[in-house]
Amino acid sequence: MSDKSPDPQEPDTRRGALIGLVVIALLVVIAYWLVTSLREEGRREDCLASGRTNCAPLDIPRKD
Repeated sequence: MSDKSPDPQEPDTRRGALIGLVVIALLVVIAYWLVTSLREEGRREDCLASGRTNCAPLDIPRKD
């Protein structure tokens, strides 16, 4: 007895690939932000370790 029912539809594989691509892109953005933050904090700690007290950058608005 063979079953002559139609084959079920194949799942859309593009949706999974697209979700994977979005997840990877999000991880890359988070990793870039983390590396940048840690680099800035490392520079600040190196400055403080050398005995300086004016290590934090000042945000002074420019007058044009």
